[in-house]
Amino acid sequence: MLQRWFAPKPRLTAQQAERLAAWVALPEMGMKGGFERSRCVVVDVETTGLNLMTDTLISIGAVAVVNGKIVLGDSFYVVMQQRESSRKENILVHGISGTAQREGVEPAEALLAFLEFVGKSPLVAFHVTFDETMIRRAVRQYLGLALKHPWLDLAYVMPALYPTLAFSHRVLDSWIGLFNIRIETRHHALADALATAQLLQVAQAKARQKKAITDISGLRDLEREQRWVSGVS
Repeated sequence: MLQRWFAPKPRLTAQQAERLAAWVALPEMGMKGGFERSRCVVVDVETTGLNLMTDTLISIGAVAVVNGKIVLGDSFYVVMQQRESSRKENILVHGISGTAQREGVEPAEALLAFLEFVGKSPLVAFHVTFDETMIRRAVRQYLGLALKHPWLDLAYVMPALYPTLAFSHRVLDSWIGLFNIRIETRHHALADALATAQLLQVAQAKARQKKAITDISGLRDLEREQRWVSGVS
């Protein structure tokens, strides 16, 4: 584990370094443009386990919500190449076979493609800490970049909008079940991202109706308020 944290800076090819520099140079996107004039990217990941310190990133799924609408053609999915496939019990969760893991996309290429897909759009997830930590750690390990990117956590936004459900609805399955959101394959990164994107649409509509919130910046303020209520910094 210490070798991962203190490993030398990765060696990128000249083309990879150029692509990374081009992404870093992209202008930051504001979050006050209104739901109808914005793009955000909803993300989900699959990993070798749930330990933030020792487990590794296997796949990333992402779908864009553009001007308040899910754009299926604006989506992303990648399986990152693993030196060794994960445990059998882990494969039973996410369904990515050992062969698919060993034959996945080289990590630096996979992560560059992900960054290029995202651009500088804000990222959205349910329970952000896990997804953000796994992605940031992989980006640092394989690209040598300290990724600083705005995230929105629907795990706090939803109870802020539906306070009477705050204690009974703590996991993604509870919320997607409440709103009859269909999910084809649970624990597939892209399918989970699509379900979370539909939940984001629910949040946007409710925020506009209940609190006159019309942009991602307002939802982030709502998230911060709910974190304070929940005693989470």
